[in-house]
Amino acid sequence: MYNRESEIIRVSIIGIVSNVMLATFKFLIGLISNSIAIVLDAVNNLSDALSSIITIVGTKLALKQPDKKHPFGHGRIEYLTALIISILVIYAGITFLEESVKKIINPQTPNYSMFSLIIIMVAVIVKLILGMYVKKMGKKLNSGSLVNSGIDALTDAVISFTTLVSAMLFLFFKISLEAYLAVIISIVILKSGYEMIRETLSRILGERIDSDIAHNVKLTVNSFKEVRGSYDLMLNNYGPDTYLGSIHIEVSDTMKADEIDTLTRKITEKVLKQHNVILSAIGIYSFNTSDKQALKIRNDINKIVHSHKEVLQMHGFYFNKNENVIQFDLIIDYDIKHRNVIYNQICDEIKHYYPEYKFNIALDIDASD
Repeated sequence: MYNRESEIIRVSIIGIVSNVMLATFKFLIGLISNSIAIVLDAVNNLSDALSSIITIVGTKLALKQPDKKHPFGHGRIEYLTALIISILVIYAGITFLEESVKKIINPQTPNYSMFSLIIIMVAVIVKLILGMYVKKMGKKLNSGSLVNSGIDALTDAVISFTTLVSAMLFLFFKISLEAYLAVIISIVILKSGYEMIRETLSRILGERIDSDIAHNVKLTVNSFKEVRGSYDLMLNNYGPDTYLGSIHIEVSDTMKADEIDTLTRKITEKVLKQHNVILSAIGIYSFNTSDKQALKIRNDINKIVHSHKEVLQMHGFYFNKNENVIQFDLIIDYDIKHRNVIYNQICDEIKHYYPEYKFNIALDIDASD
């Protein structure tokens, strides 16, 4: 049976073993050849091994059962471990940059051999394969920590390759560029760390619902014949594979309370089973099915609303004839800077067209596709 946590730990262990072995060989060769670039590359491999250990610890802690203080579990710990890895990468980059500048000010002549070149070449191949594998598994398992570790490993492959080129230039042409190369390596590491932190902080802050998840959940909800449409999907993320949220469904105004109750329970059960998404609330939009006047008003307003290209969707329309109230929700593209201006224009147009009615028009959140 597929077990996400076991897979993450297994991939992390592969990373630890590979990086420790590479670090050991590189460190010895770096000392023998008096190469700052190779020594820094070895230290970087050790930091990668530490990253894998942090990933394992974070995965284990994320498995803790929910408690009174954390009723939604501890899954978000994985985001914190990804953040720690990002900070370690940046720290390594700053340290490497400092040492590299020192070597430029006080240069030392390296002493490469063919054996050292072979080891570096093997390191390039190993880190390239490891990086692609870990990144691929990170995406498959939805693990930010593994994705960050994979990106870091691919960066290391590039670093090792440039170190190899530098060593070959010195060995065959006596051109020493390794101190300057080490500066470039440090900058690449810093850039990689910054991108990792930016991505991880974005997840912690809260991102737009993944398009595939939103699409699939809505497909499942809409598969029930009683549902005329699904809207306003809101999902809060409590870990890479844990979602809790709500949705609105549109149903006929002739449905009874007991029928709606049965329907929403079936929807909740099916969505949880198929997508591991907990719908804690399902709101109801009532659809006018028999009132011809309501259908005409709906069509007229729909034309007015969608004459504005900034509008993505109109939903939840209902005409309350007894109270003379028309209500619906509007979704306006987030890329529009002045959404409220467009909203007010639409409201004014509709009220001008139907002055005899009261309106309840909500500017809704564009939270999912």
